[in-house]
Amino acid sequence: MYTTLISTGELSEHLTDPDWVVVDCRFSLADTSRGRDDYAVSHIAGAVYAHLDDDLSGDIIPGQTGRHPLPDPETFARLLGTWGIAAGTQVVAYDDFGGGIAARLWWMLRWLGHEAVAVLDGGWPAWKGEGRATASGRETKPTREFVPNPQVDMILTAGEVESIRLDPDYCLIDARAAERYRGETEPIDPVAGHIPGAVNLPWPANIDAGGRFLPKEALRARYQPLIQDYPPQRIVCYCGSGVTACHTLLAMAYVDLGHARMYAGSWSEWITDSDRAIATVPIS
Repeated sequence: MYTTLISTGELSEHLTDPDWVVVDCRFSLADTSRGRDDYAVSHIAGAVYAHLDDDLSGDIIPGQTGRHPLPDPETFARLLGTWGIAAGTQVVAYDDFGGGIAARLWWMLRWLGHEAVAVLDGGWPAWKGEGRATASGRETKPTREFVPNPQVDMILTAGEVESIRLDPDYCLIDARAAERYRGETEPIDPVAGHIPGAVNLPWPANIDAGGRFLPKEALRARYQPLIQDYPPQRIVCYCGSGVTACHTLLAMAYVDLGHARMYAGSWSEWITDSDRAIATVPIS
């Protein structure tokens, strides 16, 4: 069973295994139809497609939720079943964004109690670059029954984040780019800054120039000085909307630092309430 990362070679050996499901998670915030269009042109042979907005998110409630709220567990479970996923299915998610979107599906399956899920290291660029099997058009799988078992302790609400954000017994990690954390720029959300008390570890630093995860030793050296002796349940990650924070959670799990928790609403939910505190870092 693969539970964090899987290599292109390992996936290639199981590409026709009926108990394996590959999910293409390519997506662009700038052009939300591009991932689906790219999938139709060419994708890993046998893969189904998951759209971040339509499939991996629930309904946005203006003034209450962030940009990518979690879907209803039962609704999402039915969708997983249409992709051919059930208990015992090995799922592999991939994208062309260093795993930044695929990690969302990895985390969501774990949220519903499914541990046999991994992200393809190197993603679509590595697979295509190695000349491995591809297909075009829309593919489907025989529908199976996915029974969800939501792991409610994996998620913190905004109220819970408010109660722990300055608590020295907790470590709150902002996974966004440093300039967004500092409040120097905000290209997506209407308010810039970060949750006071959070430290910044941008998720893109988890991967190398080729889009593959850094060696375990390098990743562990990146995280260990920050998390120190905090138990995983007292480490909380967030990002802009609960997507790329999953990459941070995946990286920590990959190097055996445990399964930390997530503020799923993230920054885009935090700023819907003007009473919540916001911090910036002055530009010197």
